[in-house]
Amino acid sequence: METANLLKQVEFIKEVDKLKYILRKTKLLNSDRNENDAEHSWHLSLMAIVLAEHTNFPIDLLKVIKMLLIHDIVEIDAGDTFIYDTQKSHDNTTEEREAAKRIFGLLPDHQANEMIAIWEEFEERQTNEAKFARAMDRFEPLLQNVSNNGGTWTEFGVNYDQVYAKKQVIQQGSNTIWQYAEELINDSVDKGILKK
Repeated sequence: METANLLKQVEFIKEVDKLKYILRKTKLLNSDRNENDAEHSWHLSLMAIVLAEHTNFPIDLLKVIKMLLIHDIVEIDAGDTFIYDTQKSHDNTTEEREAAKRIFGLLPDHQANEMIAIWEEFEERQTNEAKFARAMDRFEPLLQNVSNNGGTWTEFGVNYDQVYAKKQVIQQGSNTIWQYAEELINDSVDKGILKK
């Protein structure tokens, strides 16, 4: 039985390597190279460790890290949806649910069930852990776009109202980080890299 579990786990590990090939619209800090989903997930996880003291409430940090490491795995099948895409919903889609079932389903049942539950918790955004994880997910691209003179905001004609609406979610996880993020957004308008 242990060998059967190991073989399933190795298949999953090989499958999720594909996350390195999923390119996001956002570029690395101070760079013109697109970030891939694996880099994004790693960066968010490290951010959560470093910034956990700023959360609005007690959290299970290990659970937050698990959420951040697996939250975009579904994009192996479903692809990355640009947060400001007006044609396709960025919320949990049927494609993403099917992807979660297939990819996490490669694991032994107990691990598959845990991963799907953690992924769904992140998507539902109700728990303290999900709110803080979501704050990290929205904060990182803000830092990237600011460092790249507007980055995807400029490239795709994204305006202040769109950015403010999407980034305000940060406040649910951390008032402190939101205050800083709000300053960055307003400074970006003052610098002319984000249009009002």
